[in-house]
Amino acid sequence: MPVAVLDLAFERLPETIDGLAGYRGALILIRLQGRPAGQAVLPVMNGRLGGESNFRDALLAAANWSFWENWLSGYLECAKEEPLQSPLLPATVAVCTRDRPNDLRRCLDAITRLPDDGQEILIVDNCPSTDDTRQLVAEYDRIRYVREDRPGLNVARNRALREARHDIIAFTDDDAAPDAGWLRALVKNFQDPLVLCVTGLTMPLELHTKAQQAFENFIGFGAGFRRKTLDCATHNPMDAWSAGAGVNMAVHKKVLHNVGAFDEALDAGTTTLSGGDNEMFSRILGRGFRIVYEPEALNWHRHRREWGELRRQFYGYGVGGFAAWTRNLFDGEFGILSRAMSWPREHIVGIARAALNRPASTPLDLALLQLAGCIAGPWAYLYSRWKLTKSRQRQ
Repeated sequence: MPVAVLDLAFERLPETIDGLAGYRGALILIRLQGRPAGQAVLPVMNGRLGGESNFRDALLAAANWSFWENWLSGYLECAKEEPLQSPLLPATVAVCTRDRPNDLRRCLDAITRLPDDGQEILIVDNCPSTDDTRQLVAEYDRIRYVREDRPGLNVARNRALREARHDIIAFTDDDAAPDAGWLRALVKNFQDPLVLCVTGLTMPLELHTKAQQAFENFIGFGAGFRRKTLDCATHNPMDAWSAGAGVNMAVHKKVLHNVGAFDEALDAGTTTLSGGDNEMFSRILGRGFRIVYEPEALNWHRHRREWGELRRQFYGYGVGGFAAWTRNLFDGEFGILSRAMSWPREHIVGIARAALNRPASTPLDLALLQLAGCIAGPWAYLYSRWKLTKSRQRQ
């Protein structure tokens, strides 16, 4: 059965919430003074949250520790780690898309509702098979359309970096919808000159199907409700996936000079299927720069609805993860070998737990597919890199 996704302000909690017939539960984002502070999962009884029990008490009992940490900090007026206050830099909002006009319309509706801070909105249409995306973008004011005929998500990201008129480029995906404060929350963190990338909190837009619920439970895009700064002194660059996800990230254009462009042999549109964002995060940290995870930069993502799509996604994440690590080897990061050796053992433990039907274990078919992807990852990267080299030689 579906799970409702609710967005509630703690200061204005209702006594009950009705209209939830057909839902078995609710995932609730809890805000404090407008900021995402934590989440809770509650069962829905007779189409209602609350009812016989007090909804507020039930919500507080189910809230995760992040909410209480944020609440206590506010109550005690603890000093928060905040960037210095100064005028925000203008930014380019970039959406790399391919043949998904229905999702893109929702994304553009959300982007055009953002507060106007002088941002540019750029759509990179990656190797489209129809003219639908260009026609859709023409319906909106202030949106610039660019067509990139070479396939690949990282190809489209690099095109966005070249085309952007501002130094900060905020990326989101066509199947996501940024929250009202998303862009400002990302941009304010670039006041530190060592910060080359900022990522944000991504919540599910809907949890209507078994596949969407499984993705949120076993992978998800959220990295918690606490702001954190990552650098190579405190965080292993080889585990950079925990910095966030490409669906919700901003980079400074000086990344091109200090770190290099996105690797076009990686991610969607290539045989590696994913991994382009994580490899860039790894390079940023490995070169001595910083990444900030900012939970106030909230984004809503529509997870894949069908189980077959989820299976392909799990396999793709396995391929992309090991493909990205193979790219690290080309950079001379030989320490990745020990990390890569431990990864299959971790997956085998997960597969054993799934086979024994342990609580909270990943479904067996998904765990097996991800392991298969890990094995295929290095060869997928080598093939993709070879194809990219051949393509450049022909140009």
